[in-house]
Amino acid sequence: MSLTLDSSLDDALGTTTAKTLDRAFSMRTVGDLLSHYPRRYADPGELTPIRELPLGETVTIVAEVLSSSFRRMRNRNGAMVDVVIGDGIGRMSLTFFAKNIGQAEWRSNDLAVGRRGVFSGKVGEFNGVTQFAHPEYELFDDEDSARRRADARASVPIPIYPATSTVQTWQIARFVGRVIDALVDVPDPLPESVRVREELLTAREAIELVHRPRTKNDIDPAVRTLRMHEALTLQTALLQQRDAVRALSATPRAASPGGLLERFDAALPYTLTSDQQTVGAQVAADLIGEWPMNRLVQGEVGSGKTLVALRAMLQVAESGGQAALIAPTEVLAGQHLRSITKMLGRELAPLVMPTLLTGQMPAAERRKAALRVASGQAMIVVGTHALLGEKTTFADLGLVVVDEQHRFGVEQREALRAKGSSPHALVLTATPIPRTVAMTVFGDLDTSVIRTMPAGRAGIESFVAPLAEHPGWFNRVWERAAEEIAQGRQVFAVCAAIDTTKKTGEAGEQPALAPEGAGGPRWGVVQLDEALATHPTLGGLRRAVLHGRMPSDEKDTIMQAFARGEIDLLLATTVIEVGVDVPNASTMIVLDADRFGVSQLHQLRGRVGRGGVPGLCLLVTEAEAGSVARERVDAVAATLDGFALAEVDLELRGEGDVLGAAQAGVRSSLKLLRVVKDAGLIVRARELGEEILASDLDLERHAGLRDAILRRVSDEDRAALAKN
Repeated sequence: MSLTLDSSLDDALGTTTAKTLDRAFSMRTVGDLLSHYPRRYADPGELTPIRELPLGETVTIVAEVLSSSFRRMRNRNGAMVDVVIGDGIGRMSLTFFAKNIGQAEWRSNDLAVGRRGVFSGKVGEFNGVTQFAHPEYELFDDEDSARRRADARASVPIPIYPATSTVQTWQIARFVGRVIDALVDVPDPLPESVRVREELLTAREAIELVHRPRTKNDIDPAVRTLRMHEALTLQTALLQQRDAVRALSATPRAASPGGLLERFDAALPYTLTSDQQTVGAQVAADLIGEWPMNRLVQGEVGSGKTLVALRAMLQVAESGGQAALIAPTEVLAGQHLRSITKMLGRELAPLVMPTLLTGQMPAAERRKAALRVASGQAMIVVGTHALLGEKTTFADLGLVVVDEQHRFGVEQREALRAKGSSPHALVLTATPIPRTVAMTVFGDLDTSVIRTMPAGRAGIESFVAPLAEHPGWFNRVWERAAEEIAQGRQVFAVCAAIDTTKKTGEAGEQPALAPEGAGGPRWGVVQLDEALATHPTLGGLRRAVLHGRMPSDEKDTIMQAFARGEIDLLLATTVIEVGVDVPNASTMIVLDADRFGVSQLHQLRGRVGRGGVPGLCLLVTEAEAGSVARERVDAVAATLDGFALAEVDLELRGEGDVLGAAQAGVRSSLKLLRVVKDAGLIVRARELGEEILASDLDLERHAGLRDAILRRVSDEDRAALAKN
């Protein structure tokens, strides 16, 4: 049977195996199986250090049998096989249960002393000895390993695949081998001239060598070729989507002399920063362009992104269009409305009628707001997911502003954009994104960056309180908070949990990061409130608790009271992470700081130092010096540069987390491509994609690339791309 990458696994491997692979890995085609690449390669001549195996994890190792025996069970039927394997330094035991003596004898003979193989199981411990209980294994001199046996001196690398308890790595290797043997020529995504110029393998060679390398030297060229294929496929798909947006017609939204935007700028009590002026000019030009604006604006915490967005909203309003700003939380939506209304002032606010629309508003108030939106009376609409509801309609939606894009799925953003006719889109993020991530995740958007901060900010000092080395510093943290409050300032204290006794996290939030070997967070806001109630100084001050599981009106009441200075100390979860603006708040205390990501800590720190009051950020952690968890905390304390921290975050966490948080679908499912390590390759792939599309927009003369995109970017993925 001849197979192609599009052949079904039913045809290639049979229905039973195909169903198993579908359940385990969502594989349906030969191409799906062949893009399930080895995660590493083992060398039969180099045994794995058993002493380094992590308890509780499922691992695959290469080892040698040192002893093998069996015995009857005393109090039950059957027998037990005891095997010891080793690497010359350490050793571990394998335990197998057999139904009878005959089965046990066969197993013991199979695992004879001196045989080497691949063993896979969950690492346990019994009587102080590392153990696998009933592991899966494959010995090197099995019939299926004849290729290795034929030239043992060559030390043929053994691919170790991402596996599950139902599908082992050597089973995947067998399936891969079967389909490769039947695979016909594979079309190359790259034109032959480009492939030769870039010194890459053919697609067929790369697939063969990544799965069945003859020597270690075969692996790198194969991986480099497949990484370029992946980068080119994704970048070209993003460029196609960008061009598809530019093929749409948009209603020009021009500002007029003496209009809303000009009047707003004239009333501003300060001058726009140079970056705000530059980005504002880019947005203004986009709004009068032939196609819909599709722009991402990155900016440091407090850099003035909301002001840039408001100026765009006013430009749209001048043409009679409406602007909708969707925020991830009710607290942030309410904050945005108050901020926008304040910036507009008494003269302009009534003309555009900023309106709040959220799901937890009283029914009568919500109906009234929805009517203003539907009639077009409200030119600026701020809301949460309630804006996405079927009952919410707009008279003329001309601009969609998405705040903190990583909090929304593509379907949610599309549901809002679908309420207008090719509306312009402005995506805001206060989480700086490394260039290669932005190129890979948001490659179909035009990107702007606001780095300069508004004048008058007093700045922020950041310090780590390492309780592992200095337990006494915990008391000093609260003394420092009391000193700030005594000067008339306000303090945030943030916890990674609501109630540690009930294991409750923040509603709708991703779980906090767990340092290796750690249990849950030590502090929840409930426990912190109880502890501070008896503090000699802080116990008598005005204190409040805020978290995402509280009713919306209660959250809003507390946040407004804090903003008015009626609360001295606010104990909160990450519900206050973004958008909350209280100029008098001077101090941010983050407990269990090692439970948070780098960007999250940077966001939290940005809640203070927003006015003329100097900011202080105290990162409290019990993480040991030198641990990855501690590195995150130390990195945040070392710099206020969010873009530098984004690079650190990417290096510490890996692009899987970063991309997964940024975008569902194709962009979070990178196979071999690594956005840090392969930065240059991604840039080169982007250039090649632009070259190819410049002369062949529909890829009629580049069938290999066209087919690769169809395989790599599914209908669902393409829909995801189209929704940005």
